[in-house]
Amino acid sequence: MKIPKLGFGVFQITKEECEKCVLEAISVGYRHIDTAQSYFNEEEVGNAISKCGLKREELFITTKVWIDNYGYEKTKQSILQSMRKMKVDYIDLVLLHQPFSDYYGAYHALEDLYEAGKIRAIGVSNFSPDRLADIASFNKIAPHVNQVETNPFNQQVKAQENMIKRSVQIEAWAPFGEGKSNMFQNPVLKEIADKHDKSIAQVILRWLMQRDIVALAKSTHIERMKENFEIFDFQLSDEDMCKVAMLDTNTSLFFNHQTPETVDMFVNMIEERKGKI
Repeated sequence: MKIPKLGFGVFQITKEECEKCVLEAISVGYRHIDTAQSYFNEEEVGNAISKCGLKREELFITTKVWIDNYGYEKTKQSILQSMRKMKVDYIDLVLLHQPFSDYYGAYHALEDLYEAGKIRAIGVSNFSPDRLADIASFNKIAPHVNQVETNPFNQQVKAQENMIKRSVQIEAWAPFGEGKSNMFQNPVLKEIADKHDKSIAQVILRWLMQRDIVALAKSTHIERMKENFEIFDFQLSDEDMCKVAMLDTNTSLFFNHQTPETVDMFVNMIEERKGKI
């Protein structure tokens, strides 16, 4: 099973824009599309898959199970519903979106759907090293992927070492940190970008590629989609890589999944989204 290292993410792309954006991304060359039940746009991704003109096997489609759909039976039914929304008879990768609630029951559903051929690969998202070690050690099938926030300011070095040890592929969400902490004005990244005649976004994606991290880039503008895809014609030097490594704060730009406050935040989010997914 192979996963394209550069994917197109549809988080925060509206239902109205999503189909058009996915079709444009596919036209640019993206073959890996990442959605989720909680993004409310699986159906629009499915419309684009149907209309793009490519064979299903040429695309790699990921979705994620929302927390309120955890538990064995509920997870199983929600994934079958995701398949109906996307009009596909299998999904390449299904992840558990967050490390809360009955993720063990949910993971057992992923295992069974994987063995039934409905899912080609299974994994988790936002699992810290200890929780990843737990779920990898006490189940029939270790996660194939763990999708975590990874960017120049939160580089997940120790987490990646733990994943490599357990044969889990690291995948980056928010590779640009949504521009937080002035990432796109950072002088170190700008110096490297100018040296290679590339943008800071291209440098960040290239840095992730060279660390063997699958990256998800999101944009609603086709020009930016093209720019983000044009990262395979240059290479960062060891010196460049070391300079980026020095930017690591080992701190999330968003929230720490290991605090009780974050759990409370997701409890509120579940209530807000009840009945919508």
